[in-house]
Amino acid sequence: MNFVFLSPHFPPNYYQFCVNLHHLGVNVLGIADEPYENLHPELKAVLGEYYHVSDMHNYDELLRGLGWFTHRHGKLDRLDSQNEYWLETEARLRSDFNIFGLNNANIAHIKRKSLMKEMYARAGVPYAEGAVTASLAEARRLVKRIGYPVVAKPDIGVGASRTYKIHNDAELDRFFAQKPPVDYLIEEFIQGTIVTFDGLTDQQGEPVFYTSHIYSNGVMETVNEAGDVYYYSLREIPADLEEAGRRVLRAYDLRERFFHLEFFRTGKEGRIVALEVNMRPPGGLTTDMFNYACDIDIYHEWAHVVTHNRFTANYKRKYHCCYAGRKFGKRYAHSHEGILRRFPHQLVHHQTITGLFSAAMGDYGYLFRSPDVEEIEAIAAFILEPQV
Repeated sequence: MNFVFLSPHFPPNYYQFCVNLHHLGVNVLGIADEPYENLHPELKAVLGEYYHVSDMHNYDELLRGLGWFTHRHGKLDRLDSQNEYWLETEARLRSDFNIFGLNNANIAHIKRKSLMKEMYARAGVPYAEGAVTASLAEARRLVKRIGYPVVAKPDIGVGASRTYKIHNDAELDRFFAQKPPVDYLIEEFIQGTIVTFDGLTDQQGEPVFYTSHIYSNGVMETVNEAGDVYYYSLREIPADLEEAGRRVLRAYDLRERFFHLEFFRTGKEGRIVALEVNMRPPGGLTTDMFNYACDIDIYHEWAHVVTHNRFTANYKRKYHCCYAGRKFGKRYAHSHEGILRRFPHQLVHHQTITGLFSAAMGDYGYLFRSPDVEEIEAIAAFILEPQV
């Protein structure tokens, strides 16, 4: 099997996907704009070949790279980056080289938030009402129907970048006066807690691994208000959340892919309302949280699904695993050293977060686990306690 991995060096922990493919006999071919000498040593050791391009946004360079791989190695069987940013590029390359997976025919319903709503309707899952509005007049007509507050977000976008909560006509007028020249989705604001349905499907589209995470704050609030965030995995998945997640996966007919489906759990009614789909691993260190929560190696298991269509681990959600991120510009009650001394058995990992993720995830992240959710919340509160 020939597997082309786009930008295999980023995020930094994703080189492990390549390592595990190689261990199962796959010929892993890397292509990126990062100089070869800068790659992680383990990554360099497992790449069958590396094709350097000057600019990953130059599609002609990528075409030439895959053409070279085809000439040298034969038919290309798989292509991926596991990165939201390159989903459209991946789909285009798969279409041009007839490679298995998401392609030009189905990528729009994964990238465009407005088209996700069509899939939620097909799945029979409630979702926030909204539409892409080309003018202020259209937006006013929509708001008259759904009411304030509303959320304005790019129809195609990663994370909560350039996403705004709008409370009244004056704010709506200001938004349209300054709106970037891209399609914007205006939708009703849903008051609730963000919960996710995350996992991996096999080649028939069956979820062979799944879990859920609950967030302290939404990404939009964290980014726009420069707040702290923590989120943790659940040991038991609520039945209504699992059913909604499975319905969405069936509507998309998602095969041999990670998924990260976001929902709201509304406050008073406790309903599940669909937010967004992301057909890739959850961001940041969440793939590693899979491992710490269940004592598995998800990188190894994914490689087994790709090569043999088997998930070999008989996993249990032994722990809640939590991520808590701190900002370098904020003062906290407890020092880094104090955190390490206080929780030596619960802390499993900590590291600096790179600039691309730091707006949403904080500048320094801690991973910790416990079978007790109350202990998880107490540790998160300790780490994020502000200095008075």
